[in-house]
Amino acid sequence: MAQNEGGDGGNGNNAGGGGGGDGNKKSQSKDVKQEQQPVAHPAKEQLPGVQYCINSPPPWPQALLLGFQHYILTLGMTVLIPSIVVPQMGGRNVEKAKVIQTTLFVSGISTFLQSLFGTRLPTVVVGSYTYLIPIMSVVHASRHNSCTDPYERFTQTIRGIQGAMIICGCFQMVIGFLGLWRNAVRFLSPLCAVPYVTFTGLGLYHLGFPMLASCIEVGLPALILMVFISQASIYLHRYISTKKPTFDRFAVLFSIAIAWLFAQILTSSTAYNNKPEVTQNSCRTDRTGLISSAPWVYLPLPFQWGSPTFNYGEIFAMLTASFVSLFESTGTFYAAARYGSATPVPPSVISRGTGWLGVASFFNGMFGSVTGSAASVENAGLLALTKVGSRRVIQISAGFMIFFSIFVKSHALYFPFEPGKFGAFFASIPLPIMAALYCVFFGYVSSAGLGFLQFCNLNSFRTKFVLGLSFFLGVSIPQYFTEYYQVKLDHAGPRWFNDIVTVIFASHTMVAALVAFILDLTLSREDDAARVDSGLKWWEKFSIYGSDVRSNEFYGLPCSLNEFFPAL
Repeated sequence: MAQNEGGDGGNGNNAGGGGGGDGNKKSQSKDVKQEQQPVAHPAKEQLPGVQYCINSPPPWPQALLLGFQHYILTLGMTVLIPSIVVPQMGGRNVEKAKVIQTTLFVSGISTFLQSLFGTRLPTVVVGSYTYLIPIMSVVHASRHNSCTDPYERFTQTIRGIQGAMIICGCFQMVIGFLGLWRNAVRFLSPLCAVPYVTFTGLGLYHLGFPMLASCIEVGLPALILMVFISQASIYLHRYISTKKPTFDRFAVLFSIAIAWLFAQILTSSTAYNNKPEVTQNSCRTDRTGLISSAPWVYLPLPFQWGSPTFNYGEIFAMLTASFVSLFESTGTFYAAARYGSATPVPPSVISRGTGWLGVASFFNGMFGSVTGSAASVENAGLLALTKVGSRRVIQISAGFMIFFSIFVKSHALYFPFEPGKFGAFFASIPLPIMAALYCVFFGYVSSAGLGFLQFCNLNSFRTKFVLGLSFFLGVSIPQYFTEYYQVKLDHAGPRWFNDIVTVIFASHTMVAALVAFILDLTLSREDDAARVDSGLKWWEKFSIYGSDVRSNEFYGLPCSLNEFFPAL
C-alpha cells in the first residue's frame, strides 16, 4: 500500500502543471467516497410506512374486512381460556358456549369504550391469560368439593370468580382514574421500554410454537402459509405485480381459510379416528361442540349465574394478576401507538386507558366471564402486518364481536347450509392454527420494543448492562417459577400466597420491566450524559400531555370531553 501511495505521489509531482488537475480529481474522488459512506438511520418519533394511521380510516369495504380479520384473531384467546377452565369447573358444552359468548360480548363492549374514551389507540380488549393461575385456584378450592352435581359446582365456582373479578375491576379503576398509574409510568425511559415492550410479545412464547406443535401437521403448514402470504409482495414480486397490498393486508383471512380447509380434509378423511383424545381435540374441526350447544339468540345478562361470592385469599391472588395484566397491557399500548404511527403515549393517557381496563374487568365479573381483561398483544401485532392502525377498524371489530356473541347461530339462516354450520366455521378453527398466527404477531410486538433502541446509546456499557441483565432475568426468573416453584411449595403455606408469588415472578413482562426500571433509575440517571444515553432527554417531551402538539390529535377525547376531563 505504501508503494502505491508513493507511486501516486510521484505521478502527481512529474505531472508538473497538471498536478493541480490530478489534485482536483483526487479531492472529487474523496468527496464521492465520503458521499458513499453509509450513514445511520435517523430516529423516528412516528413509525414511517404506516398507510392508515389512527385518525385516517381506510375505505369502508377494506375497513369491514380488516375489522372482521381482527375479530377472527380474538377468537383464539376467547375460546382457549374457557376451554381450559370450564370443563374443570363442571361445566358442559352448553355452559362453555355461554361463557365464550359472554366473554366475546364483554370484549366487544370494552374494545369500543377503550377506543372511544380510553387510550383512543387501535387496541382490542380480550380475556387475559395472566389470570389463569388464580382462576385455577378458585376452581380447585376445597369448599367446592361438597358439590356432587356438576352444574351446581360450576355455578358456585363461577360466582367465586365473579366476586374476585369485580374487586379487581374496582382496583384497576382506582389506580387508573386517580392517576396513580400515570405517576409510575412517568419514570419510564426508552431504555426501560425496550425490555418492557419486547417481553410483552416474547413472554407469550408458550402460546406460540408449543401450542402449534400439539397438532404439527396442521399448525406448521399454517405458519408457513402465514409467512409466505404475508410477505407475498417480496416472494412473488417476479411473478405477480400488484399495486394493492392485498396479500399482506388480508394474510390472516387467506391463511386461516386454507389451513382450516386442510384440517377439515384431514378430519373428514378419518385421519384422526384412532388417534389419542388430546390429538383429536387439537386437530379436528368438529370437536368444539359450541355452536350445536348454543341458543339461537343469547344476550348475556348481569349476574346470570347468581350473586357473586367473595373470598379474601382468592381476591388477593386475583388482584396480583390484575396488577400484572396492567404491566402487559401498558406494553401493548406502546406497541399499538408505534404501529398506529402515533407519538409515544403520554402517561396520563395510559392511566386513563388503565381505568377503562378496570371497567372491562368489572364487566367480566358482572356478566360472568372466567377471566379479566387486557389489551390484546396479537391484535397489536396485526396492526404491523396490515400497516393499518386505524381506530375505525378496531371499532368495527368490536361490532363484529358483539354481533356474533348475540346472534351466534341465527345468521346461518341466510346461507344455504345446515343451521349452525356457517357459524361453526369460526368456532371450529383448531387452536394450532391460531398459534401459528401468534408466532408472527407476538414477534411483531417484540420488535416494536426493540425499535426504542434507536433513542438509546448502544455504545454505552451502562446501557448494555441494563439491557443484558433485564433480558436475561426476564427469561430466567419466570422459567424457575414456572417449572419448580409450584411443585416444591404446593403444600407449603396458604395457596393464595403461593399464587401471588407465582403470578408476579412467572410474568416475563413484569420481571423484565421491573429489573430494567430499577437499574435505569439507579444507574442511568446520574448526570445529563447518562440521561441522554438512556433516551430520557428525548422521552421527556412526551411525559406531559400538553408538551407535544400532536397529543391532542391522537389521544384527545371526542365531543370536546377534554374540557371536562383534561389529561395532565
